Amino acid sequence: MESYRRFLLPEVICKLRRIDLKARLVVEGFLTGLHRSPYKGFSVEFAEYRQYMPGDELKRIDWKVYAKTDRFYIREYQEETNLRAYLLLDTSGSMGYKANGRLTKLEYASYLAASLAYLLLKQKDSVGLVQFATKIENYIPARQSGAHLSVLLHALDKIKPGGETDLAQTFHQLAERIRRRGLVIILSDLFDSKDRVIKALSHFRHRKHEVLVFHILDRNELDFAFSQPLILKDLETQKELTLDPRIVKKDYQYAVNEFFNDFRRRCRESLVDYHLILTDTPFDRALFSYMEKRKRLG
Repeated sequence: MESYRRFLLPEVICKLRRIDLKARLVVEGFLTGLHRSPYKGFSVEFAEYRQYMPGDELKRIDWKVYAKTDRFYIREYQEETNLRAYLLLDTSGSMGYKANGRLTKLEYASYLAASLAYLLLKQKDSVGLVQFATKIENYIPARQSGAHLSVLLHALDKIKPGGETDLAQTFHQLAERIRRRGLVIILSDLFDSKDRVIKALSHFRHRKHEVLVFHILDRNELDFAFSQPLILKDLETQKELTLDPRIVKKDYQYAVNEFFNDFRRRCRESLVDYHLILTDTPFDRALFSYMEKRKRLG
């Protein structure tokens, strides 16, 4: 495996201690992979040529222009600007779930949020952060500066899961509070009433925001790959349920499949970008989904 790809793997990133290092390595690994893909220049637009100066990278020389003029010219690019983005991070108790040594959903979401913040600011965009469970726990307005990244990463590094979820109410409040049109990026397991959540997401769209949803789950929640009787505990209410998964597995998987198909369809109808992300998924999949969205907004 090429070295840059290692830092896109959750199991590698989780072993690093500092969240700023996690974010930087994820983003640099992603951009390296992006550069080697057909999507070069994904985040910039061509601006103009200028004459080559000692110290410029040779790879930026336009050799077609050299062939015509016998002079070296560099392609200058103008970075996309003026996007204002908000990262909405669910910190409720259910986000503390993990299995088989994987990251908790909250850990994965926090590392992804940190990487997105790093990438947004690298693109000269503004980014803010909202942490919520039953209510808004922390609200950091969107800003664009190197110092602001430290503020965001410090907040993300201190997050602990806890409390129940009220996604719909929180989203409605934020749709009214975030007045300037921008990109709302939601990182959550979406454990709430589907109808209420869809209505709340539509509220963001009504306020002219673009919406990108990362539905973050552990693979066990999707596959229900248990083979022995077990006790399920609600991490938000602490209620317990005893069952034999062999009896309910087929119905569970059918219900889950129906839920995702319906949720995905209704998001599409509401012009909301929806992506299901499991906690063992390399981070580049989510970052690429963001970049596709960012390019459409450019």
